[in-house]
Amino acid sequence: MTDMHPANVKRVTAPFLNEQAKEFRCGDQILLNGVIYTGRDAAHQKIVKSLEQGEQLPFELKGQVIYFVGPSPAPPGKVIGSAGPTTSGRMDAYSPKLIAEGLKGMIGKGSRSLEVIEAMKRFGAVYLGAIGGAGALLAACIKKSEIIAYPELGTEAVRRLEVADFPVVVLIDSLGQNLYELGKQSYRR
Repeated sequence: MTDMHPANVKRVTAPFLNEQAKEFRCGDQILLNGVIYTGRDAAHQKIVKSLEQGEQLPFELKGQVIYFVGPSPAPPGKVIGSAGPTTSGRMDAYSPKLIAEGLKGMIGKGSRSLEVIEAMKRFGAVYLGAIGGAGALLAACIKKSEIIAYPELGTEAVRRLEVADFPVVVLIDSLGQNLYELGKQSYRR
């Protein structure tokens, strides 16, 4: 561990293996490494439609992590532009279906619906938070970016990202513990 990261931060590789997502707890600080995928509401709608029609998906969902982001164009010499999280609630209509199909992690910002949380508890998935407003800093943790599906969606196209020490916090764990709620309770005391 470098001096930049506290000792209690966990280094984790995506995709998640077997029951790995069930080991994370609300409030855990994670440095995510490996491969993750991007997707916002338009891409989620297309993925769910493909699932319903029995079509092949742009990537295998089992164990995967989706980052709710629509990055800005890459400036010269950069892999990707600013890549801050988008509001996760826009994916709530689609997330339970993807979780049931094996999705194990979602990265975004903001609260999630009861239906999403129930699916996370049932299938052992987690919701991870990235810092909104820090898109340029988060982009520095993205080492490779490749559009793999739906290029017609522009910034909302599905991308395969390779990340190194991408900082996230477990906002909601597979037990349904919710940092947003726990934070409010702690403040009220």
